[in-house]
Amino acid sequence: MQNNARLRRKPNISISKTDHARLSALAEAVAERSPEISEELLAELDRARVVADNAVADKVVRMGSTVRFKPDTGEEKTVTLVFPGEADIAQGKISILTPIGTALLGLSAGQSMNWTSRDGRRHELAVLDVTIATPAETREQA
Repeated sequence: MQNNARLRRKPNISISKTDHARLSALAEAVAERSPEISEELLAELDRARVVADNAVADKVVRMGSTVRFKPDTGEEKTVTLVFPGEADIAQGKISILTPIGTALLGLSAGQSMNWTSRDGRRHELAVLDVTIATPAETREQA
């Protein structure tokens, strides 16, 4: 029984001060039209360890990170975590406001996370690798 409780505990996550501030504002902005999405994002932000922007480890998922992960539903996937206006599933860019986007935030390579899809089903994903955009790549995307 004690083992099952350990499996259900959410992993520790870290988020940069800048991402925390921007995502908190985003969650508040969508609260009226999407309360469940807002609440889930705010819950993740509340439990996160907020660190200086330059103190986030390279293998931690942050906004703009490209993440290779294995969902319990099938084959490995690679996505880039973006703000809603940049989302494009055909290009592998998923919004932070999706359940899987929120679940990925702050995880490190090697961590697993349970998450609930919009249809209410529980899933698990395991982060395999995280790549951050270089400053040059970030400027090209802007």
